[in-house]
Amino acid sequence: MGGCSAPNCSNSTSIGKQLFRFPKDPVRKKKWVLNCRRDFEPTPHSRLCQDHFEQSQFEEIARSPAGGKKLKPNAIPTLFNVGDPPYAAITTPYILLPLKPEPVEKELNFGDHGYARRTPLPGLEEEDTDRTAEEQQPCTQCQVLKKQLEQEMQHTARLQKEAEEMKKRLYRLDRIEKGLQNFLFEDQIRALSLTKRSRRAVWSPETIMKARKIRCAVGTKGYEYLRELGYPLPSYRTLCNRLETKIMVTTDMSCEELAELGLGLMATCDSPTEVVGDNDEEDLIGVLS
Repeated sequence: MGGCSAPNCSNSTSIGKQLFRFPKDPVRKKKWVLNCRRDFEPTPHSRLCQDHFEQSQFEEIARSPAGGKKLKPNAIPTLFNVGDPPYAAITTPYILLPLKPEPVEKELNFGDHGYARRTPLPGLEEEDTDRTAEEQQPCTQCQVLKKQLEQEMQHTARLQKEAEEMKKRLYRLDRIEKGLQNFLFEDQIRALSLTKRSRRAVWSPETIMKARKIRCAVGTKGYEYLRELGYPLPSYRTLCNRLETKIMVTTDMSCEELAELGLGLMATCDSPTEVVGDNDEEDLIGVLS
């Protein structure tokens, strides 16, 4: 750590002494160097300790940022152990530039306490006007961000509304599905989502037996009419292939009676029977699977 640059002085901050830089003013710097009785050119790191300044060279009240003593602007070091210095300490107070006198008030408005000026000082009116205009003029970027925020809030509100509608729709669909389960099997419910007469439907044995009973109850035309209305049933050909009947017969027995025989026969329940055409499979009384 640096110490005092005066001859025969080894004071430093390590022992609690305060150091001061040489002034930048060439005239004052020359006086400091000559009073030190040392022929050298001070560097930015050169310092003189507080012991070389008379008490009159310090400010009475002002303190440095670190809390120590503060030299006057025209302070000169004079306390050295090498004889009287060529330059004595300056005891006259330094001169401060006078402040610009304020214009004399010609008229005082005692209604507003008198000390309040009716008009601003010259030069301040334009500054206050510009500041007021800047405060009143909105920031362009703030306006853009505010507009974007409003759009995002509207979009969020719209999405929340759509989400509520979707929840209500899912709730209704769930209730519909539970209602369909009361009289339809799962494969029939899946078939409702397929296109009409789609070949991708996979029918369970329960649905085939249910379709056979419906076929026996309403006949061929009634069965096809139900399918045209959208009731989930297998096609007549699929129904015949799945029932695995091997004998084609003409009989007036009902489907239940034929099933009790265990012969694998299937017959319509219509009476009287219609004339069978050459290529009309739906009018057949019995079909070979």
